Amino acid sequence: MLELIVSAVEDRSARGIAAAVSRLVSAGTLPSGARLPTVRDVARQLGISPTTVSEAWRSLARAGAIQTRGRSGTFVRTPALPRRRLRYAQLGARVGAPAGPAATGGAAPSCDLSTGVPDFDLLPSITTALGRIGDARLTNSYLDEPVLPRLEAVLRERWPFPPPQLTVVDGALDAIDRVTASVVRFGDHVLIENPAFPPLLDLLETVGATVVGVPLDAAGLRPDVLAEALSCAPVALYLQPRAHNPTGVSMTRRRADELARVLARHPGVTVVEDDHAGDIASAPPVSLGRRLPERTVHVRSFSKSHGPDLRLAALGGPAELVTAVSDRRMLGPGWSSRLLQAVLLELLTDPATGAQVEHARDEYARRRRTLLAALAARGVAATAADGINLWMSVADQQVAMLTLAAHGIAVAPGTPFEISPLDTDHVRLTVGLVRDGYDQLADVLAEAAGTPHRGSGARSRPHPRGWR
Repeated sequence: MLELIVSAVEDRSARGIAAAVSRLVSAGTLPSGARLPTVRDVARQLGISPTTVSEAWRSLARAGAIQTRGRSGTFVRTPALPRRRLRYAQLGARVGAPAGPAATGGAAPSCDLSTGVPDFDLLPSITTALGRIGDARLTNSYLDEPVLPRLEAVLRERWPFPPPQLTVVDGALDAIDRVTASVVRFGDHVLIENPAFPPLLDLLETVGATVVGVPLDAAGLRPDVLAEALSCAPVALYLQPRAHNPTGVSMTRRRADELARVLARHPGVTVVEDDHAGDIASAPPVSLGRRLPERTVHVRSFSKSHGPDLRLAALGGPAELVTAVSDRRMLGPGWSSRLLQAVLLELLTDPATGAQVEHARDEYARRRRTLLAALAARGVAATAADGINLWMSVADQQVAMLTLAAHGIAVAPGTPFEISPLDTDHVRLTVGLVRDGYDQLADVLAEAAGTPHRGSGARSRPHPRGWR
């Protein structure tokens, strides 16, 4: 084994040693489960410092190629178990049971509230913006700045703290993915709200992070539990400051200050904020970046307010980290379409569009309040303080989803949102898509929740009209 590794090494730097061993592992020459020689033995044979070999071993461990087992030694990692189904894939109405077609006798649900998407009719039209842009030449060189200067100026005016540097990427998840690639290594601990957005949990599990959940209350992440969780020496804290998905909680400015004070004692933690609801959130913008600008990365999405197909989000934070994201993108997509950036700029600066977005924000708030009131009248526990989603407690998740499917209603199960089990089962429904028919819908939801009906006594009707 020792001779095999030594003969494969051509570059005796830490990177060269790691690359040579990685090739041997990938080719199967070093079989899974094989015990590697000690750091000192490898260093002696190569005539280099043990520190160099240790650095190579750490790189391989972060990449998941090898695993250290204390005094037992270091081993080639055994193949992973078959990949489990992504949490994100469990949310849609057409994926699996019980909310899919099979649950409704093979037909698609007549009322799909599982999606988490905005109401198309509340989105501003981009037709006028496209007309104003015309055929303007927006890019003259591959080396142009990644953000249109006027758009950057507008974004900086809207930012909840003065960002040292700002760029634009292809949506909020793209931003978080790229920040994660710069901050998190295999095996690192990260903190995140519990419950949390399933695609983010999928992403963190994919990169090999150890995820630790921190509960919320009505004001946001709980600072007392955060203080305890920081004992695991995490490298990052992920949170949604407004319209938390799925609960709808928006963090207060006072809570943001409390969290910042707790984090001030742990300078190694990068704060990653996902303001996914953006301009349709009822709560004002809030960020830990007001207190911790040197290590807070704030992501502002425009998908729910101005259109999912714009595929744009702004990323602002520490210059070193944002520069790393921009530089890495130059080896891939390069930049986000400046044509789409120009459309977004037109939308953000057009008074008529601003009025449309404000109307959408008010309408989403009306829909949340109306359905919450109807559910409360029926004894159903639910939260939907902000955004477009409603998080409803149910006696049994599977029974609730089967009951709703029988009425042609699809919702998202609560389990994919959970890092660790919550006190009760939940389902998430997109209340932003419910236009009317609230009493009829509340009757069915109360039945699904397992809550005795305390309303007018009218029986719920299958497939009631007018929910969309």
